[in-house]
Amino acid sequence: MTYAVIYDGQCNLCSNLVQLLETLDKGDRFQYLPMQDQAGLDRYSITAQDCEMGMILIDNDHLDHRWQGSSAAEAIGRILPFGGVFVTAYQSLPGVKWMGDRVYEQVRDNRYALFGRRPSTYQTAYPVCDTACEKHFSK
Repeated sequence: MTYAVIYDGQCNLCSNLVQLLETLDKGDRFQYLPMQDQAGLDRYSITAQDCEMGMILIDNDHLDHRWQGSSAAEAIGRILPFGGVFVTAYQSLPGVKWMGDRVYEQVRDNRYALFGRRPSTYQTAYPVCDTACEKHFSK
């Protein structure tokens, strides 16, 4: 089972987090698609406006299973080995999830001002189309 992570490839924070996931996962569970890749977004029926609400996680085996924003970050955490324990603890603390959602929104809306913008789109070592495009989009 693989998941597509749609991220802002021009955001320093987003690109650095993708690089961290690449290091941890080695493309086993996650593949990546920068939101600047309109052809890739089109294959998933995602618009640039959809991307404004934050990163998107898509289950490549069930394309209707999608998460966005802080829900995507939590889903990624649950998929990573041992990550579910931390996500469950985070979600169970009173008020922490609500606060985390608000922090995510602020970072999302101010990411370039807070973390800077890359001069070019980060190209992942594990692009989504290595297997997902073959499996779902070549029909």
